Amino acid sequence: MRGGGEEGEAWRRAGLKQSRQNTFHDFHAAADYLVDHGWTSRERLGIHGGSAGGQVAGMALIQRPGACAAALCSAPALDMVRHELSGVGALSVTEFGSARDPQELGWLLAQSPYHGIRQGAEYPAVLLTVSDADARVNSLHARKFATALQHATSAPAREKPIVLRREDNVGHTGRAVSRSIPLWLDQLGFFARQLGLGDL
Repeated sequence: MRGGGEEGEAWRRAGLKQSRQNTFHDFHAAADYLVDHGWTSRERLGIHGGSAGGQVAGMALIQRPGACAAALCSAPALDMVRHELSGVGALSVTEFGSARDPQELGWLLAQSPYHGIRQGAEYPAVLLTVSDADARVNSLHARKFATALQHATSAPAREKPIVLRREDNVGHTGRAVSRSIPLWLDQLGFFARQLGLGDL
């Protein structure tokens, strides 16, 4: 996806700040490709992103709620307007922009999953995983997003739950295997249930 460095500097810059929507377009295009070419269906498509990738997954489910059946956001950056105010978020203004700049505030509002939630939309099932000891992305992002999404969605909570998994004493990414395995089981179990993998 544009915004990464895999295809050179121009490719990276094409997914930053005012061009961030290109990153979301790339994500949507990859999902569409999988469905259009018969690799999966919308009912069996799950999306996942962590940290800045959590922002991408968050925007994907906000922009196109019916495009997937389930979404997993791990340690996600979801309130882009306030992201620079906590943890090391101030270091990301070169990538996303700063709310202190009126023009860049407009870019941030357009790329902020939290601010893009629409009342009455039927959102997919969502699992947000966070740690209160995360110094890179404050768990408040996911807490606010989960609450707002639960309030806004028109989908039945039993069929398409929106849940938050919180743990203590774990950082942004690094964790012991003894802490990783329960997380992986919860994440895979969530996808298995929501994507009907038990029916295969």
